[in-house]
Amino acid sequence: MTSLTFRFRRWLVATGVLALVGVSQAPAQSFDLPDLGSSADAMMSTGAEVRLGRAFMRSVRAALSVLDDPILTSYLESLGNELVAADQHANGGFTFFLIDEPVVNAFAGPGGYIGVYAGLILAAETESELAAVIAHEIAHVTQHHLMRGFEDQQKISIPATALLVAAAILGAQVSSDAGMAAIMGIQAAAIQRQINFTRDNENEADRLGIATLAHAGHDPHAMAGFFGRLSRSSRLYEDDKNRAPEFLRTHPVNSNRIADALARADEFGARQRPDSLRFQLARANLRERSYARAEQSVAHFRETLREGRHRNETAERYGYALALERARDVAGAQAETAKLLAAHPSLAEFIVLDALLDLQQGQTERAVKHLKQASGLYSDSWPLRIAYAEALISSGKPDRALDELMAVERLRPGNAMLYDLLEQAAMKAGNKAATHRFRAEKLYAEGDVEPAIRQLEIALRQRDIAYHDAARIQARLDAWKEEERDRKRREKGLFGERDRS
Repeated sequence: MTSLTFRFRRWLVATGVLALVGVSQAPAQSFDLPDLGSSADAMMSTGAEVRLGRAFMRSVRAALSVLDDPILTSYLESLGNELVAADQHANGGFTFFLIDEPVVNAFAGPGGYIGVYAGLILAAETESELAAVIAHEIAHVTQHHLMRGFEDQQKISIPATALLVAAAILGAQVSSDAGMAAIMGIQAAAIQRQINFTRDNENEADRLGIATLAHAGHDPHAMAGFFGRLSRSSRLYEDDKNRAPEFLRTHPVNSNRIADALARADEFGARQRPDSLRFQLARANLRERSYARAEQSVAHFRETLREGRHRNETAERYGYALALERARDVAGAQAETAKLLAAHPSLAEFIVLDALLDLQQGQTERAVKHLKQASGLYSDSWPLRIAYAEALISSGKPDRALDELMAVERLRPGNAMLYDLLEQAAMKAGNKAATHRFRAEKLYAEGDVEPAIRQLEIALRQRDIAYHDAARIQARLDAWKEEERDRKRREKGLFGERDRS
């Protein structure tokens, strides 16, 4: 056995993937997974699936570049929640998150976790096209397409199941040049083809997704239009299938599927819906981020504005202001942002950018004042509250920032970026126990369980810790230790079994 094969085998066993899917050294095509249509009665309980979803999300964070930008995430959530409300089959919570990679794809995990790549938002020509893909992924969740493939999930641990699901879904997402992840991807892609995206599942997700689009007021023909455009573009890569849009490799599209989607859309009739300004702003933000160097971004937006080659001038000026800020042309960025705020004074995108520029100019109190006013007027805007807390930290008021962030955390637990800010605020406030606690939560959200446990143990040793804080940390510590014991018991048993064989 080669060293590479041995290391891969150890990785599979250690994560629980080997035992769950029966991986040996056979080719990827040899996987024999359950027939998705064989039973729909072996679903896990709602609580178990929620726990599985959280564990899955930690695996996602360990494998992919999750973009925890409050402004962009807020937009994605607003669109996703609008579609969930229009889906007659949806119940329970959904979590929408952004992957910062130029990949045209999206995926759904257990517990309602739906990942959308930045490349998909940029590739969508209309908001209805983006909504079509998200509605499709929502349907995968509501119809339990993923979970139907795991009929024995009640017999295995949540962490081990989460790793299997993550391997199945992310196998086709992770870059092929990612070292050992490349080998895992080859194996997991076979699992994904057999579990997630069978022809029946795709057709059902199309049918329900189109109905959701129509009920939400979007163009029901957008799904077929987007599929057709991607399919036409893929013909450019006939000699290299790996360069085709990732969406087509994980969601196979053919002429029959496009025709079916058109026929279903015709049942609802044609309708046009203007793109929201926030959709255009999100695209401008991601376009600006897509340039490696600030000067490239500035040149792009300057040229498109000069030549009028844009769909929305406000969004293009927003992208230009972001590019100028990255290029450290604060005065130029402020001039553009002032125009944007004058036309749209309530948009969080412009308020946050204006405050950022104030902070860069050393006008800290002005930034704090404006963000306090805005977060008071628009208290349901969590991006404004986070920006306000960041300004408080910058102005030397970490205790007030801590209170603001903890209020947001109660509404949005499990966010690594939020825990990072909480750690910063607690550290500057001199609260050592809270510093270690929030550092632990950040590590756990990113999938680093053992370091997270050590941070909680350090937190409990602090002399200034309050009784109720200690009790909360102890409960968290007990749960994480049990999770690690479960994983290690499985790992030990698997190695013993493999060695005996």
